[in-house]
Amino acid sequence: MSKIKITCDSTCDLTSELYEKYNVDVIPLGITLGETLYHDGVDITSADVFKYVSETGALPMTSAISVGEYEDIFKKYVDDGYSVIHINISGEFSSCYRNACIAAEDIGGVYPIDSRNLSSGSGHLVIEAAKMAEAGMEVKEIVSRLHELIEKLDVSFVLQTLDYLKKGGRCSGIVALGANLLQLKPEIEVGEGKMHVGRKYRGKIDRSVSDYIRGRLEGRDDIVCDRIFVTHSHAPREIVDEAIKLVGELHPFTEIIETVAGCTISSHCGPACLGVLFFKK
Repeated sequence: MSKIKITCDSTCDLTSELYEKYNVDVIPLGITLGETLYHDGVDITSADVFKYVSETGALPMTSAISVGEYEDIFKKYVDDGYSVIHINISGEFSSCYRNACIAAEDIGGVYPIDSRNLSSGSGHLVIEAAKMAEAGMEVKEIVSRLHELIEKLDVSFVLQTLDYLKKGGRCSGIVALGANLLQLKPEIEVGEGKMHVGRKYRGKIDRSVSDYIRGRLEGRDDIVCDRIFVTHSHAPREIVDEAIKLVGELHPFTEIIETVAGCTISSHCGPACLGVLFFKK
């Protein structure tokens, strides 16, 4: 049986306990505040990002993992006899996947996967890859199965503010002002590697989150109930608890796992964003 190592970008937004449980190495993206470069989840948290934006009014700069950084990690494992499967954030959102492919071509024995996704949507793939490797599947079988699973991901989240998208130039000030005045909370869906606006929910955070979860889960019979992530960017504790409770009431998930979005994702979605992420049949 070949030795297989699973690695991923920090954008997969799993907990440290899950990374440890599945023996996954995480490669952090860069986060620059002012003139200082940090590394996502290593020496900076999403709470630090929100504090910086609140104090300065400016967004941090996020930077992709370089070819050299990938080479350093991949070579270490390949030299030790491993094949490496690396899970990337969607190539539509970042040059990480392209850089990983360049590094993989130079080293050999490395299989970058464009998750066509972000956050714990990609995290689902990390866990599935680790489980398949542990079960003794060969590397090319795992890679083939991951590409099938990418098509079955259902990933979305509801924003509580458009200010971060506005600061990042992804929506106009007029749109943001109108949404804020009307208390509209847009749902963002991920499909074909890109983000699209779905439904728009009205009201305060508790109502918008509840309506969003019901909109994603209620009445559906195409959901795989093994595992669902409730991922948020420091939403209020009572809102998260109610979200987890509602998810459990709507479907008999074996695992409901809470994770907190890292710096890269939080820099774009802003505080109190919340999503439910799962597989479809």
